[in-house]
Amino acid sequence: MNNGFLKNYTSNVPVSETVHRIEKVLIKCGVLGITKEYGNTAGDIMAIRFHVKTEGPDLTIRLPVNKERCLDALWEDYVDGDKLSADGKSIQWSSRKKKRKSDFEEQAARTAWKIVQDWVEVQMSMIQTRQAETVEVFLPYIYDGRETVFNRIKAGGYRALLPEST
Repeated sequence: MNNGFLKNYTSNVPVSETVHRIEKVLIKCGVLGITKEYGNTAGDIMAIRFHVKTEGPDLTIRLPVNKERCLDALWEDYVDGDKLSADGKSIQWSSRKKKRKSDFEEQAARTAWKIVQDWVEVQMSMIQTRQAETVEVFLPYIYDGRETVFNRIKAGGYRALLPEST
């Protein structure tokens, strides 16, 4: 693999272990509760939600993983300019590459969660060293039970980020 900036692309740590490590960090940092969201496949964790105390109301943070996008990134890195089949799922075989896109599915899940673990650890370190506030680092992921702040802003065409016109 090219691995330009692909962090954790060779991780062998099972998703369940990585999620457990994330939970341990969150618990150490005093979250009020943790919930896992599962997909259609048994044991397929799609997101972690946790509750934090703030100066204002207690907030729910939802950290999802997007294994499909991670799979696409790993696949594109592996393909590295080789010609793809019409469906985009296999390479019109060069002599050095024999894998299909589906061969990267489990790796994509491990990589996606490992990156979330790294990110959570860094964000919690920022909070504990008083370089940032909880809401400051998790703002895009604040969850109202239907959507995150980021998704609400995106759905509004990012207009909420622009100054009001007079």
